[in-house]
Amino acid sequence: MSVQAPSRVRLTPVTVNRSQVAVDLSRGLAVAGVLLSADVHFDLWYANGFRTIDTIGPLFLLNAIGGLVIGLVLLCWRHWLPALAAAGFGAGTLVAFYLSVTIGLFHFKEIATGEPQVLAEVAEYVALVFGLIAAWMSWQHSRRR
Repeated sequence: MSVQAPSRVRLTPVTVNRSQVAVDLSRGLAVAGVLLSADVHFDLWYANGFRTIDTIGPLFLLNAIGGLVIGLVLLCWRHWLPALAAAGFGAGTLVAFYLSVTIGLFHFKEIATGEPQVLAEVAEYVALVFGLIAAWMSWQHSRRR
């Protein structure tokens, strides 16, 4: 039985496209923000009784379904449009939340404190900011090709 020494392994350098990494990171954070917001809204609808509130209940369910769809599309389609949709989702949900806290929305007045409110608010800001960054960077990237 003879033992042979392994031949030299040749390593080739890996090139990293830093701009693509930045796009992917911002897209991933936008996906996380959208999906977390959708999850909070579904939890409030399903487990915390929001489904019994007229108009607001169906809107919470619609928000959860819409967030799930936008998050999955943003995850699967490398284009600037889903990233812009994520930013719009975050902005629209934040506007609805602030309207509901300040003047009320569909005869429902929300409070601005509480774990789900703060969690959803942070998630929506993340979706808004990183959705805009991802949309802009993806758009710039598509124009260079």
